Amino acid sequence: MGRVVENTLYDITGDFAHQSTKLYFLVIGVEGDKAQTTLKGHEYSADYLRSLVRRGSSRVDCIAEVATKDKFSTVVSAVAFARARLNASQQHAIRLVMRRIFEEKAKNLTYDQLSQEIVLGKVGSDIYNEAKKIAPLRHVGVRKSKLTKLSPELEERIMQVKKN
Repeated sequence: MGRVVENTLYDITGDFAHQSTKLYFLVIGVEGDKAQTTLKGHEYSADYLRSLVRRGSSRVDCIAEVATKDKFSTVVSAVAFARARLNASQQHAIRLVMRRIFEEKAKNLTYDQLSQEIVLGKVGSDIYNEAKKIAPLRHVGVRKSKLTKLSPELEERIMQVKKN
């Protein structure tokens, strides 16, 4: 209980394109030889993130803390790479789009649904489709997420197990 297990998305999906995404799972329950887990966070590998950087283009980062419908709290970090240099107002507008989409998704989804959309790229795709109206983009994705607060029910369940 409480241990964190690291894995790649490739190991779970079998899709070689997902090899550069690391997943971290928190063990929340054990039944026999099987462990129940929840996603504690994910991140792009450092070499993959480095491979996305190009000279003459801009990188736009956004970090937001959001609370989901089932009262989990998570910090998400998105990154967008433009095809050319962006001015400050374009960068600001793209950050606003990122933050708005994160907040809308979190308000309407449970943590499990949100984490699945983040890891599999649905959120990045939604951000890309909105932000490409502001400036031409090359790549948009959620580079990192981290669970900061469990739901009260789950926290209570873990405390009960630790007492026993």
